[in-house]
Amino acid sequence: MDRYGTRRLRAALLALTAAGGLLLTGCGAGGSGDDSSKDRANGASAFPAPEYSRGSERDDESRDTAPDHLSTFALDVDTASYGYARRTLADGQLPDPSTIRPEEFVNSFRQDYERPDGNGFTVTVDGARTDEKNWSLVRVGLATRNAAGPRGERPPAALTFVIDISGSMSEPGRLDLAQKSLDVMTDRLRDDDSVAIVTFSDKAETVLPMTRLDGNRDEIHDAIDGLEPTFSTNLAAGVETGYATAVKGLREGATNRVVLVSDALANNGDTDPDSILDRIDGARREHGITLFGVGVGSDYGDALMERLADKGDGHTTYVSDEKDAREVFCEQLPQNIDLTARDAKAQVAFDPETVTDFRLVGYDDRRVADDDFRDDRVDGGEVGPGHTVTALYAVRTRAGADGHLATATVRWQDPETRTPHEESGQLESDSLADSLGSASPRLQVTAVAAYFADALRRGDDRWSPLPGAPRLSELADRADTLADITEDRAVRQLADTIRQARHLE
Repeated sequence: MDRYGTRRLRAALLALTAAGGLLLTGCGAGGSGDDSSKDRANGASAFPAPEYSRGSERDDESRDTAPDHLSTFALDVDTASYGYARRTLADGQLPDPSTIRPEEFVNSFRQDYERPDGNGFTVTVDGARTDEKNWSLVRVGLATRNAAGPRGERPPAALTFVIDISGSMSEPGRLDLAQKSLDVMTDRLRDDDSVAIVTFSDKAETVLPMTRLDGNRDEIHDAIDGLEPTFSTNLAAGVETGYATAVKGLREGATNRVVLVSDALANNGDTDPDSILDRIDGARREHGITLFGVGVGSDYGDALMERLADKGDGHTTYVSDEKDAREVFCEQLPQNIDLTARDAKAQVAFDPETVTDFRLVGYDDRRVADDDFRDDRVDGGEVGPGHTVTALYAVRTRAGADGHLATATVRWQDPETRTPHEESGQLESDSLADSLGSASPRLQVTAVAAYFADALRRGDDRWSPLPGAPRLSELADRADTLADITEDRAVRQLADTIRQARHLE
């Protein structure tokens, strides 16, 4: 775990005016093409400078590189925190700071990293200097191979959907949204795929055992369309029954997954995520069945869903409307059934000769002891094709530092053989862009997303200000410019979301 200092200089961030307040891949898993040259050709303008004056030092919470120069974490491709924040802001409210996970904001946007031909990762390390003296933002980017098309080459899928039908799911945009999306997804899955359906309210029930799509689509549609909200939420019973159903219908040579669709407002039975995970530990470990959470609803148990996904060898996303749901269930799921890496972890070694302090932005619940990086018994993250994973660091270099800054290494196990592999990337001081404004547009988008999360997180006990933070209004303008350069609607949506937060401060 990073050993943070206790010093804070909150007064210097008054100009920031910070707010107080999917299925198997996230929005960060974009196209494979490298659009950085096109972006640079459009000419990114400079990042706006904050209006507060700057001293020569910054009292950030950070980790001194002497004697500990390592940062280790399990990979995470979740995007639910950003999706839920968007929904909350659109409803005219500031999100609770405790629900803001900066890495999920950063990983919600497409990147331009090179991709490997086979399983595993490529490693890209770059960065840019900020206006804060000796401080830079360093981006560690990991990418998996491209995803196959909906009917491309991949193993068959055995998907067990665990669907919340409690009374709270009757709200528009919850169960009805899931049903519409699952109906469309059923028509898009391959004939050799299989689906099971488990429902839960005060108790759990297997509505449909594991059923091949070939010749049985009407039966699956009938099971989906017949779902109706009923009583309270016994999420533990749903997860336990879902795993039992998945084990019973386990298919060798297939990708076996449990997909939990819920608002995660558990109010009946066991509501402790660790206890729930203990119940299904054997099925999870012995059979390699991963858990993915799809969150819905304006009132959403974010902490419970996130804990279940992180510790259940899976990940989570949030859908707020039919467009989100269609993308997750109907586009991403069929294309990203497969896994390319299990128990993936990253370790970044900063050179104490050139770096004095560093801080990983987010990943608070995914930190791994440095000594456990090569211990393959220690849990990491499961990652599929088409993914990118981005980690952003605030790094303070020594005055006049020149030379090697950092080495980033990712370690993972082959999803079939469990053979461990590693890949590394390097960062030199002369590779840093002179300013954020002169950095590649995709690095700038990463910075904007991180600064936005940083603003919304103010008030959380884990909050620590990022160096070089512009005001929210300037961030929104910067996102607009980047949306023009990248021609990316997701970046335009980011600008709109930042403005909604600015109006609610």
